[in-house]
Amino acid sequence: MPNFLLFLAASVAITVAPGPDNLQVLARGISQGRAAGLVAALGFAAGISFHTTLAALGVAALLRSSPMAFEAVKLAGAAYLVWIGIKALTSRGLATAHERPSQPLSTVFRQSVIGNMLNPKVTLFFIVFLPQFVNPHGGQSVMLQMFELGALFMLQTVVVFSIFGIGAGMIGAWLKRRPRVGVWLDRLAGATFIALGIRVALRD
Repeated sequence: MPNFLLFLAASVAITVAPGPDNLQVLARGISQGRAAGLVAALGFAAGISFHTTLAALGVAALLRSSPMAFEAVKLAGAAYLVWIGIKALTSRGLATAHERPSQPLSTVFRQSVIGNMLNPKVTLFFIVFLPQFVNPHGGQSVMLQMFELGALFMLQTVVVFSIFGIGAGMIGAWLKRRPRVGVWLDRLAGATFIALGIRVALRD
């Protein structure tokens, strides 16, 4: 059986560490409130099931061994981050939030899932991380153990990211009373996403 407690501790530490997914959950919560932040958290958590499946079935190993496939997925993920950044840069901030409809929560969820799935670093992380907690000599199959670990990782991601989303929503309520701050926050978030996209594209 996998060491679930050790795995859970390591997973929480990894999830809390700053990263593109954290920033997007915070950005959603700030711009649209806690509901959007929570939906974004669920979207990113749902995307984890994709990476778990790839790792469990061995597809991630094939991706890692194929430079062309890895490069294609990496560039797609980088382009997605840059696109989100450009949208944030061209936004007029929270000052005009009342003049335009917020994105439907279904769109927020879909974009969060896609954003997570297009990150090849997550796939490669799972193919390296999950097997460390698998007991090949246990009663369960390695594949089943990996799916269990992936489910646990997904559940703790929901909890941690939901806390981020709720906190960001509270910040968003404060920012709506100070619209100019929201404009600059959009600019900062946009520049951050673009920088992350470029960093993903250029890293080996």
